[in-house]
Amino acid sequence: MQRLLVVHHSPSAGLRSLLAAAVEGTGADGIDGVEVVVVEALEATPADVAAADGYLLGTPANLGYISGALKHFFDVVYKPSLGVTRGRPYGAWIHGESDTTGAALALDKITTGLEWRLAQPVFESIGPVDEQMGAQCWELGAAMAASLMPD
Repeated sequence: MQRLLVVHHSPSAGLRSLLAAAVEGTGADGIDGVEVVVVEALEATPADVAAADGYLLGTPANLGYISGALKHFFDVVYKPSLGVTRGRPYGAWIHGESDTTGAALALDKITTGLEWRLAQPVFESIGPVDEQMGAQCWELGAAMAASLMPD
């Protein structure tokens, strides 16, 4: 069975709804053989990352950057993951109040260093969380899980 690790920082109700939608999407009809493990960014470990076959990341854009919690996650898992997770697929959602550019750039730089492969376009959203944003996170979760299905 393949494992999709969902690492997130979701401090607000809106961000929690995006997380819930993404996780719900991973269980879409027809997706089989994929175990989904959801871990808060401050609790994720190098062992969690090593045991996963793909990653789905969620973060707010805070002050032009990824959340401190997701940055902490990468600080903890970066060196132990080098080489071990090379080529593994990832997707992400980033939500901001006014801008997500810096957060998206930071995520790209970190995952490039890890040599992870962007499997789905990063979903970036701005402003109050709405149903359409939730639907896009659902699609992201479904696409990431489907991409990990065994042949």
